[in-house]
Amino acid sequence: MKSMLDVYDVGGDRWTELVDLAREAAQRGWWRAYGLGNTSYIAFETEAARVQDFTITYVPGLLQTADYARAMMRAVPVRRSAEDLDNEVAARLYRQRRLTSVEDPLELMVVVDESALLRPVGGPRVLRAQLSQIGELAALETVTLHVLPAAVGAHAALPSGFTILNYGDLGEPDMAYVEHTLGALSLDKDGDVARARLTFERVLSDALDPAESVALVRRLAGS
Repeated sequence: MKSMLDVYDVGGDRWTELVDLAREAAQRGWWRAYGLGNTSYIAFETEAARVQDFTITYVPGLLQTADYARAMMRAVPVRRSAEDLDNEVAARLYRQRRLTSVEDPLELMVVVDESALLRPVGGPRVLRAQLSQIGELAALETVTLHVLPAAVGAHAALPSGFTILNYGDLGEPDMAYVEHTLGALSLDKDGDVARARLTFERVLSDALDPAESVALVRRLAGS
C-alpha cells in the first residue's frame, strides 16, 4: 500500500489517511485470512466496543482454550476438513487478542451458567485447563465474570443464551445476537435490544459477584 502511494506521489495528511483506511479495512475483514466466509457475528464483534454475553451450556467463545473450542466444533454435525477446523480454532483464539489490546480493547462482561462449568467438554483434562484459563482472564481489566449458580433455579433467560453488542463512539445502534442449534438471529430494533438488556440485568442480579465467581471457578478447577 505504501509503495503504491509513493508511486502516485500521495503524501502528507492524505497519505496517512489512506494508510489508516487500508489498515482498518484489513482489520475488519481479518477472518477471511482464516478461510471463514459467512461470519456475520465476527464482523459485528470486531466493530464492537463492549460485549455482554450470557451462556447456559458452554463457556463463552472469548474465554475458550484451543482444546475446548476444538472439542465444541467437533461435536457440531458440520463437515470440516482438518485444515478448516484448525482455521476456525485459530480464528476463535485471534478474537481474544482484543481482551489484552491497548489500541483496540474489547470490554467483556460475561454471565455463565454454573452448569457450563461442570460439563466436561473435551474431557476432564480439557475442562480443568479451561477453568484455569477463565480464572486468569477474569483478572484482566477488560473482563468481568459472573457465574449464575445452579441453585438459582428458574431465571429470566432460561430458554437461551444471548449476546448484546455495544458500539461506543461509532454511533451504531446496539445489537442483540442469539445463537441456537440451527442458526443465529441478530436483532437491532430498539424494543428487542431493550428486552435483551432487561433480561441481562435480571440474570446479572441473580449471579454471583466477580470475586465469588472467580473463587467458584478456581475451586472447580482444583476439584
